[in-house]
Amino acid sequence: MPQTANEPASSAERHYFEQLAQGRFVIPQCQACARHHFYPRVVCPHCGSDALRWAEPSGRGEVYSTTIVRSKGGDYTVCLVDLEEGPRLMSRVVDMPVEAVRIGLRVRARIDAVDGAPLLVFVAQAEERA
Repeated sequence: MPQTANEPASSAERHYFEQLAQGRFVIPQCQACARHHFYPRVVCPHCGSDALRWAEPSGRGEVYSTTIVRSKGGDYTVCLVDLEEGPRLMSRVVDMPVEAVRIGLRVRARIDAVDGAPLLVFVAQAEERA
């Protein structure tokens, strides 16, 4: 059966989206070099090992890069977010004015439903008080 645009290409990708649909954000972690990676693959891109496990990251990160997409349906951001665990993900920062999203903004992951499908987005992390 041919793959459609909405079907995951690999077992790792399929597992990632199945977990996201269940409300769990998980990413692969290599048991050989201990590094996390994203996008899900069946082999570690850092050392080549296939000894991987699924780990729940903290979800905390920092905006590395951001841009605003202007559309008739409403403006939104497209951001690169560096997770505390190391991987860099492309996503959106939501629940704040798009003009307020800045490089260096501390964020945390959240799973939203968009058009009936789970989508990993980020929200600004509350400031920690000393």
